[in-house]
Amino acid sequence: MTAIAGFCLATVVFLISRDLFVPEVRDVEVWLGFEIRGTAALLTAPLHWALFSLAAWGAWHNRRWLLPGAAGYVFYIALSHLIWNEVSPNGEGWRVGLYQAAAISVPGAVLLRLHRRTRT
Repeated sequence: MTAIAGFCLATVVFLISRDLFVPEVRDVEVWLGFEIRGTAALLTAPLHWALFSLAAWGAWHNRRWLLPGAAGYVFYIALSHLIWNEVSPNGEGWRVGLYQAAAISVPGAVLLRLHRRTRT
């Protein structure tokens, strides 16, 4: 759980730095595989910060909801990669999206397995 907390905290620092200081990146956010730009991206970026901050707190305090929640988020990201590769002009098609989704789903499966093992 300490490693997960550290990862989430590092992600928050990275996201905030990127969103505040890299103009070409801060103007785009991706939600469920769809790119949003401009003001909508600027307004929704703090949701990513809050999500990872909450996950860091939950992991640090060993909350029961953290592992299944993190697994769900990983699967959401996997689905987002599949969608993004198909709908974005920067995507590389559904085959690449499927490969990415499969690879990204592996940590989600590991988190679910870990949750099942720690429940008992």
